[in-house]
Amino acid sequence: MDIAFIIGVVAAFGALYAMITMEGASLSALFLPAPMILVLGSTIGVGIASHTLRDAIAAFGSLGRMVRGPRSTPAAVIPVLVGYAEKARTDGLLRLEEELGTAPDDYTRRAVQALADGVDAEDLRTLMLDEIDSESARNRVSAKFFASLGGYAPTIGIVGTVVSLTHVLENLSKPDELGHMIAAAFVATLWGLLSANFIWNPIAGRLNRMATLEQERMTLVCEGILAIQAGSPPRLLEERLLAMTTSAPAKKKPPRADAAPAVEDAA
Repeated sequence: MDIAFIIGVVAAFGALYAMITMEGASLSALFLPAPMILVLGSTIGVGIASHTLRDAIAAFGSLGRMVRGPRSTPAAVIPVLVGYAEKARTDGLLRLEEELGTAPDDYTRRAVQALADGVDAEDLRTLMLDEIDSESARNRVSAKFFASLGGYAPTIGIVGTVVSLTHVLENLSKPDELGHMIAAAFVATLWGLLSANFIWNPIAGRLNRMATLEQERMTLVCEGILAIQAGSPPRLLEERLLAMTTSAPAKKKPPRADAAPAVEDAA
């Protein structure tokens, strides 16, 4: 489980709480039900209105996966693919069917099954790339949904402030209450900015990052399976896949055989 999102959000709200405490303000002055209901409720409402209901359900359904983080890094699939290459090299492609039960995910399982079934290389590439495109599009729909909430929230906060200030102007005859009412009016703007930058945009950014990692992982599987079908040696396959991934540590290049030894300076 990757807890970066939890750490980040807690740190952000913790910094806000520290500021409020240091300035001697009251938390109760910020947690007013009316502006919070308007901003949060209306933001979610217009977000749903700007997408399909299926998109909204999928977006909220992705929150659990977003908090947990990616199942594994793209580099984690490389040893699995290298193992498939070694087995195919010694026992043949047909014997890869024995590895279906231990495949790390459904995408890899389907690819190995197609490989063992002898699907043509071009047909297999087309099938796998189409599935990558479809999965990537589905993953990014949720990110776009929360990004739209981050765009709507500040404006809706301003709407709430305008509504509250209208109420203030209706009560100019009560000067003793104007300060409190004006302060409360700006709470809606605060929650619009706060929810956008502390909640919705971080969620969208994390979902985008997870979609990128998943696309990279699936691309590694695609290229690995096609290389195995072409008879690539396991060692060469590993080097190629490591060069493709951004999540694996860079390997140090071995020194050149013809490189001259370093000459130490004379003391």
